[in-house]
Amino acid sequence: MGLDRTAVVTAALELLDEAGLDKLTMRKVAERLGVQLNTVYWHASSKPRLLELMADTMLEGCADAPLPDPWDDRACTLAHRYRAALLSRRDGARVVAGTYVAEEHTLRFADALTGAFLSGGHSPAEAGWRTWSLVYFTLGLTQEEQAAQGIGGMEPLLRAATAERFPALAAVVGHFGDFEHRFRHGVGLIVRGQEASA
Repeated sequence: MGLDRTAVVTAALELLDEAGLDKLTMRKVAERLGVQLNTVYWHASSKPRLLELMADTMLEGCADAPLPDPWDDRACTLAHRYRAALLSRRDGARVVAGTYVAEEHTLRFADALTGAFLSGGHSPAEAGWRTWSLVYFTLGLTQEEQAAQGIGGMEPLLRAATAERFPALAAVVGHFGDFEHRFRHGVGLIVRGQEASA
């Protein structure tokens, strides 16, 4: 049976989970599949193109039904699915960041999220800006979350932010919460324009 694009992307995602983005190469994908390097390039013309295909595959199912009917709940659900998709793969947020994918799963997700904001009565311009804001916020926070794994959390900041030297920071640092709390708060601000409940 001939090799197809799906097999190439699947092999690349397996390597990503095993070794991380920095060690992912087209040659290693070819070795994983037991084919010549030019065979991989036939299906993905460059590493940036391979990353686009990987990013799109990661978003498969994010826009699938069922979704809540209220527009704000729908937008929040889509944001949570997006974060879960990024976290499902090692360095997943780094793979997606910097790609501008015009493939099925990515476009379906973007259309569903933008549609949620339009359903909320926002103008097309505002719906577009809120969609970008939510995507960029999720990408950035998830990159930090994945990079922080095993580093030691907030302890260094808690020790350094003393009331004597940094009074404003000391007053709030204890409320930063974990990444889940930060994500929920940020999504609440972007979608509903208000603070999320504690």
